[in-house]
Amino acid sequence: MLHVGVARTDLTPYWGVELTGWGYYMERRWQRIHDRLAATALVAQNEDHVAVLIALDLMVIDTAFTQRTRSMISEAIGIPASSILLTCSHSHNAPAAGGLLGVGDCDPFYEDWASRQAATAAILAWNNRQPATFLCNSINVPDISFNRTRTNGVVDSRLTVLRVNRADGTPLAVVANFGAHPTVTTELRPWDVSRDIPGVVSDGLEAAFPGATALYIQGACGDTNFYREFMTETRWREPGERLIAEATKLVRDATPSTSTVSADQRISVLPTRRWTEEELMVGRREAERRIATKDSSNWRETIGRSMTNRPEDMIRRHGGDEWKAVAAMCRFHIEWTDKMLVDYQSRPEVLETEVQSLRFGDVGIVANSSEFFSPFAIDVRQRSPLQHVMMACYSNGRIGYLPDEHDITVRSYAGYQSPKYCNQFPFTPVSGPAICDAMVASLQALG
Repeated sequence: MLHVGVARTDLTPYWGVELTGWGYYMERRWQRIHDRLAATALVAQNEDHVAVLIALDLMVIDTAFTQRTRSMISEAIGIPASSILLTCSHSHNAPAAGGLLGVGDCDPFYEDWASRQAATAAILAWNNRQPATFLCNSINVPDISFNRTRTNGVVDSRLTVLRVNRADGTPLAVVANFGAHPTVTTELRPWDVSRDIPGVVSDGLEAAFPGATALYIQGACGDTNFYREFMTETRWREPGERLIAEATKLVRDATPSTSTVSADQRISVLPTRRWTEEELMVGRREAERRIATKDSSNWRETIGRSMTNRPEDMIRRHGGDEWKAVAAMCRFHIEWTDKMLVDYQSRPEVLETEVQSLRFGDVGIVANSSEFFSPFAIDVRQRSPLQHVMMACYSNGRIGYLPDEHDITVRSYAGYQSPKYCNQFPFTPVSGPAICDAMVASLQALG
C-alpha cells in the first residue's frame, strides 16, 4: 500500500546572510523579509520502495550540501541516500548553499543550519506518512515566458502537476513543475528575501486546496525568463496567477495514477573543453590594467562582453557608478584566474555529474545540477517512457549553465561566463546531448 507524508521547515536566513545572483561583489545582505523561505519535503513509500523529494527555496546548492543532508536523512530513517532528491527554486532573492564565485558569499553557519532544516523536513514527512493515492496531469502554458538567448527561441512551457490524495480523497499535497527564471521580484525588491514566483504559485495552490501542502519544482530555465513586462509593482504577480489558475484546473481534473514508487541515480560524464592560456590571460591582463589606471572605457566590448547580458543593469546595480561595476568585473577575472591557473593544465577534460530520477505513480521527476536549456528538456520529455515528466533542475549540486550549441558557439554568458563561476571548464556542443541520454536512461530505469 502507498503511504505518503509531507512536512515543511523554515529556511529564512538570519541577519547578515547575503542573497545570491544579481551582480558581482554586491555584498547583498538582505534588508527586509518579503516572504519566508522554506524546505518542503514529500516522502512516498510503497512496499520496499521509497522516494524523497525536497523542494528548497534556495538559489543553488552544492554536492557537499547534498551529501550532508542525504546522510542525515538516511541515518535517521534508514533509507538509501540514492532515493533522496534535493532541488532548488533558484530564487535570486534567496541565499545559496554552495557558492558561485563573485555573486554572493555563502555563510557556512547558514549552510549547515539549512542542511539540517532540509533533513528535518524529510524526517518529519517520513513520520507523517499516511495512506494515499496519486493523480497527475499536464498542459502547455504559453505566453508568459520567453527565450532570453535568441529571438523566437524555443521555451519549455510544460506545466505538470502531481496530486496526492488522502484516503478520504482530499488533497494532501500538490507538486507543480514549470521552468522560467524566478527573477521577477529581484528587479523590484533586490534587497528583500523572497521566493519570487515559486512562492506565489505555492501559496495560491494551498489557498485553492485547503489542507494541502504545495511544492514548486523549478524546470529548465537556463535560457528562459518570465516576460520582463511583468517586472512592475502592478504586474509582478501575473505569471504566478496564470500558473495558479492553470495548475488548479489540472489538479481538479487530474487522472488517477498507479501507486508505483521508485528511484534511480547515476553519473553522467560530460565532455568539456580546457581553457587556453590566452583565454585565461587576456582578461586578466585587461583587468589588471584597468584597475591600475581606473579605465572604464569600452568595457562592454571587451571584458564585459560575456560577463553580463545587460550592461546598463550592471551599472545601475552598483548605484549608477560605472567604475564600481567595471572594477567588480575586473576583480572577478583576477580571482577566477587565480583559482584556474593552479591546475587547469592537469585537469581531465570531462565533468562527472549526477543524474537522478524519482517516480511517483505515472509522474517521473528527472533531475540534474545544471541551469538546463529548454531544447534539452523538450528532447528528454519526448523520449521519456512516461507521459508526465517533471524537470528538476538546480538539483543535488551545481554545475552552472548547460547551454546548447548556439550559445557555446557565440560564447555567450551561459556558454563562456558561467563555467567561471563554478571553477569549471566550458561545456562543448555534445555535453548537453550526453546528459539528455543519461536522463532518458534514468527515466527508463524507473520501470
